[in-house]
Amino acid sequence: MEEKVQQVIEKLVLEANPDDTQGMAHFGINVDSALGIRIPVLRAMAKEIGQDHALALGLWESGIHEARILASMVDDPAQVTKEQANAWVVDFDSWDLCDQVTGNLFGKLPFTEELVYEWAQREEEFVRRASFALMAWTAVYWKKAPNEVFEGYLEVIKNSATDARNFVKKAVNWALRNIGKHNLYLHGKALETAREIEKIDDKTARWIAADAIKELLDPKKIARVKKIG
Repeated sequence: MEEKVQQVIEKLVLEANPDDTQGMAHFGINVDSALGIRIPVLRAMAKEIGQDHALALGLWESGIHEARILASMVDDPAQVTKEQANAWVVDFDSWDLCDQVTGNLFGKLPFTEELVYEWAQREEEFVRRASFALMAWTAVYWKKAPNEVFEGYLEVIKNSATDARNFVKKAVNWALRNIGKHNLYLHGKALETAREIEKIDDKTARWIAADAIKELLDPKKIARVKKIG
C-alpha cells in the first residue's frame, strides 16, 4: 500500500500549481502544506481511484493538504471508526480542509450526530467548526432525516452564537441558514432561533442572527423552501 500511496502523491505533485496557492491564501486557506490543486481535479482523481480505505489512511498521513482532501473523497465511510474521525479532526488546520472532509466523509458516518454534539463542546477552532459544518452539510443531504435531528442542532447553534472566532461564527451562521432551508417547518424554527440569538447582548450573536434572518426572509429563498414543503 505504501507504493500506491507514493504513486498517488507523485500524481498530485504533477498536478501542482504554485500560482494557485496564492489565490488560496487570499481566501484564508492555510497553504503551508498545499500544492495548489483545484477541487475538480481532485474529484476526477477520486473517481478514477474509487473507494480505498487503506489508501485514504496513507494519504492522510502524508500531511499534504490536497492529499488529505483526496483521502476524504476515496475513504469508505463503512470502515471509518470514531477513533479515526477524532484523530483526523484535530489535524484540521484550514477551513477548506474542514469543510471538504466533513462534507465528503464525516457526514456519511453512522455516528455523525454523535460527532456533532461532541465536537461542539470542544475548544479547538477547527474542531468546533467541524461540528457546525456537519450540521450545514446534513441539512442539505439528509433529505429523510426527522425534523427532531435539526431542532436539536438549533439548540446547539443558539448556545454557541457568542463564539467570536472567525471560522466558528461563520460555520454557526452557515448551519443556521441551511437548517432554515431544509423544509418549511424548519424554516420557521430557524427563524425563531435567529430571533432568539438576535436578543443576545453580543456582537457576534447579532451578526449571526442578522445575516441568517436576511437570507431566510429573502423571497427567492422562501419560494424554494415552499417547493420543498
